[in-house]
Amino acid sequence: MLRMSKLTDYGTMVLAQLAANGRGLSTASQVADATHLGQPTVSKLLKSLVHAGLVVSTRGVQGGYTLARPASAISAAEILDALEGPVAITECSSSRGGCDLESFCRVGTAWQRINHSIRRALETVSLADLQEPREPLPTLELRKAAVAR
Repeated sequence: MLRMSKLTDYGTMVLAQLAANGRGLSTASQVADATHLGQPTVSKLLKSLVHAGLVVSTRGVQGGYTLARPASAISAAEILDALEGPVAITECSSSRGGCDLESFCRVGTAWQRINHSIRRALETVSLADLQEPREPLPTLELRKAAVAR
């Protein structure tokens, strides 16, 4: 199953909170209070987001955190890259890896095309888009396929 981690979900909440604050600075405590997340979790996420260049930190008494760019200029792909690493639905879809069976595989190229399409879709959705209130999409009913034994 393709699913981002809870920590990435929380990281998106942290980014959305910083975006809601505009260009003002927010402390980790303020973000934790606003998002109802634990301060250690928020601090860990902010550190990762600063390292990835999505957030800027300012030290000192009047310090805090703010987005490095406007929310409209931060893509969902960048958020996932920062908190999960690059999207790769199979080993051969990853730019890092290879597969021992690659020379024998008949479906690897198809998975790579699918992975590329997912990546392009994530690049078209911005943090600003993620924040827009919308009606939720209906939940898809997935049927479990029988597994041959």
